[in-house]
Amino acid sequence: MTDPLAPLLSLPGVADAANAAKDAVFQVHRHRVNLRGWATTAAEASVRAARASAALEGGPTEIPESGEVSDPVLAGALRIAEALGGLVGTWQRAPLQALAKLHVLAAADLSAEVGRPRVSAVVSQRLDMLGTLVTGGTSVPAPIVVAVVHGELLGLAPFDVANGVIARAAARMTSISTGLDPKGLGVPEVACLRRSAEYEAASVAFASGSLEGLTQWILFVCSSLEAGAREAKSIADAALAS
Repeated sequence: MTDPLAPLLSLPGVADAANAAKDAVFQVHRHRVNLRGWATTAAEASVRAARASAALEGGPTEIPESGEVSDPVLAGALRIAEALGGLVGTWQRAPLQALAKLHVLAAADLSAEVGRPRVSAVVSQRLDMLGTLVTGGTSVPAPIVVAVVHGELLGLAPFDVANGVIARAAARMTSISTGLDPKGLGVPEVACLRRSAEYEAASVAFASGSLEGLTQWILFVCSSLEAGAREAKSIADAALAS
């Protein structure tokens, strides 16, 4: 069978950007702290990712000192952060089931209809295609798979609410499940927040389906993965200094 994502490797700059992203994430896994104490740094990365993802969806970034989060968007993002590791196996074998669970977690305080994508032949078909890719339907480098999962879910918006939070969580699961970032140390969500206008423009470009748009989005995602690795290094450096 022909790999449907193989042509993306020939887009200008994509192969090099994917390799640079892989190298950056690999290096942060070799950080002295992450060789043994990665559980602590991964937990911090997960919370930072959730806060950034919620902010991109219009929620706050700060967690109250009491620990009781009332904002429904941030609460949903944090629920996902807590559950994400346990969902990776489901994502690898039954990705649509994992997406439904993500929506339950993200939208529990936002919607009465949780866990169900919109009723649409287009949504169903594209989710099925995405599921095929996630479960072994492509052999392109992991950063490209991450970019496609992220961009497709943003553009498709298969649920009634919280699609951005879900898309970023699915991208994070893909980074973990493909072995790109198996410990979940990177925080590309922070880069997306810091460059939110560029993030939005690139996602719109991806949704257009043009070669230029696909290139723009994949390069953005790869650069955010590199930036996320730098964020991870700062977390590890702080842990080493403490």
